[in-house]
Amino acid sequence: MWIDTHCHTKFSYDNWLDPLALIRRARALGLDGIVVTEHYSYEASAPVEAIARDEGMLLLRGVEIATDRGHLLAYGVEDDSWNIWGRDNWLSLSAVIERILELGGICVPAHPFREVGVCSLLEGLLELEGIVAVETHNGNNQDADNDLAIRAAEHMALPGLGGSDCHKVSAVGRCATEFLQPVSDMASFIAAIRAGACRGNYFPGFQTTP
Repeated sequence: MWIDTHCHTKFSYDNWLDPLALIRRARALGLDGIVVTEHYSYEASAPVEAIARDEGMLLLRGVEIATDRGHLLAYGVEDDSWNIWGRDNWLSLSAVIERILELGGICVPAHPFREVGVCSLLEGLLELEGIVAVETHNGNNQDADNDLAIRAAEHMALPGLGGSDCHKVSAVGRCATEFLQPVSDMASFIAAIRAGACRGNYFPGFQTTP
């Protein structure tokens, strides 16, 4: 099954992507599910969950966290109690990972080889501890950046995830994760990643025009 593991909607407050448009586009492309990872807040995606339920689409929720060494995808938290710092960026990457693990979640560096100034992770990924996978395929990346992430994941013997990082409907599903065992909820999603039963890729059903 194919799941786009990195999606945003208007509740990330940096785009106008309507949740219903996201869900219907994902279904039209043939995706089996999506994970909404709004910036800074898990709780921000709560309205999207109800819409997906009405549409009969598997939707899981995570959060994308801005740290001092790049962006981190966190899965398995249940609210915004992970944020003990009271701000939404420049958080310590190591401290965030420690906090997410304390809460029973998992951490995956997002687009690790995308250069975004002084907070870029880049080759620092190779020495990072506490992560269970690498986002090897990001739909907003240059292919060269994804290639570096793929090689890093192989070197670290970690599974890869694929996500569109969509902020507009035409970007939905460019990259996604193929899961090799069933995923029906966050627990089975995390279990599959921990088991290495997943691989990021360019989604074969992707089309640029809605």
